[in-house]
Amino acid sequence: MRLITRRTVVVASALALPAIGRARAEEPFRLRCSLDTAPSHGRNVAIGDYLKKLEAASNGRLKPELFASGQLFPDLNVTKALVQGQVEMAAPGVWAITNFVQDGDLFQLPALYDQPVEVIHRVADGRAGAMIAAEVEQKLRSHVLGPWIDNGFNNWFTTHKPLNSLADLEGLKIRNSGGAGQSWRTRFFRAIPNVTAWPDVPLALSQGTFDGLITTNESIASAQLWEAGVRFGLQDHNFFGAYVPMVSNVFWTRLPPDLQALMKDVWAQNIATYRANMGAAQERARGTLESHGVKFADITPAQATTVRDRMLLEQDQVAKDLKITPEIVPLMEKDIASAA
Repeated sequence: MRLITRRTVVVASALALPAIGRARAEEPFRLRCSLDTAPSHGRNVAIGDYLKKLEAASNGRLKPELFASGQLFPDLNVTKALVQGQVEMAAPGVWAITNFVQDGDLFQLPALYDQPVEVIHRVADGRAGAMIAAEVEQKLRSHVLGPWIDNGFNNWFTTHKPLNSLADLEGLKIRNSGGAGQSWRTRFFRAIPNVTAWPDVPLALSQGTFDGLITTNESIASAQLWEAGVRFGLQDHNFFGAYVPMVSNVFWTRLPPDLQALMKDVWAQNIATYRANMGAAQERARGTLESHGVKFADITPAQATTVRDRMLLEQDQVAKDLKITPEIVPLMEKDIASAA
């Protein structure tokens, strides 16, 4: 009787193993995505749409969850979290990864000052952008899903000092989102650079920690920064920001090949729409800001060309100071020329 009992237990256990294996195989892959902008921001809307489509297309095998407003990590810190596997996905601004990938500051170079969106896309989607994406995958141990999401043109905003020309920036303390390039440009206009994580900006603005900031119309509108004191805007399109969609290799390597392909395919199918939506959101945001009392001035194309020409005299030295790989600058220049 004792022998029969033991055999029964062994047989029962053996029969149960495949069922346990199937149950574990069917457990969904949890995907936490960290963003530090508000839920209404265009990036959040785009990523949220992508994650919903991804879950549906995977038939629930992927279970994404979006954490907004820096609930998990501000963009300035999220790259470390990706490397350490503390979060599965993020889309930090290309300027926010420069602590590890200095070439992310390429878009701060004078050659791209006030360039049309089509030119920026040629660079981001071309040879220069591919080089940056390869560096991200190597240095940040993350997989880039595909083309980057547009953030849009960054401009100048202040609380108390009216902005009628770039000369009005002199002496002001101006917050930027990170990267040596934005600090260089701030100093170029004789202002004082300050780096503050986005979730901390409203309080810092209201307390007068800085006099103004560099950001997009949409970012100001989505965070309702008129409530923190923003009153003036100067539109010079000083650089065009983009967000790099990346997935931690810790997570990526766990996925079966079909889910890896699905994540890339769903992204590729929707990125053109996301870019178009972001462009439209930036246009709407200016009207929103004006309706809340923000007064705008615009740099003319001729003035922007004059500023770019002045900046270009320093481009070689700026590229060295920003520690941009020498090989990538000619790639950028070829990408710009191909858009002509």
